[in-house]
Amino acid sequence: MRYLISTVETYRVDSEHEANTIIEEAKETGDLTKYSCVYKEKKQKGEVVDSWYKVTLTKTFTDEKEPERNVHVSYEG
Repeated sequence: MRYLISTVETYRVDSEHEANTIIEEAKETGDLTKYSCVYKEKKQKGEVVDSWYKVTLTKTFTDEKEPERNVHVSYEG
């Protein structure tokens, strides 16, 4: 038997509002165990040419030692 224990999802979004929305949606599922949000900038010749937020979500689905449920995750492009 194969059990999915956890996943780490990383997103790039344009605004802090979008970042907070992703985090709040993930909290509603009940699987979110850790998250982070980091503001990033790309500089060229000392000037900011691009900026974004990097959101990282860690979702845990079952205990590694005693798995209780089998989860199938689907990602759409």
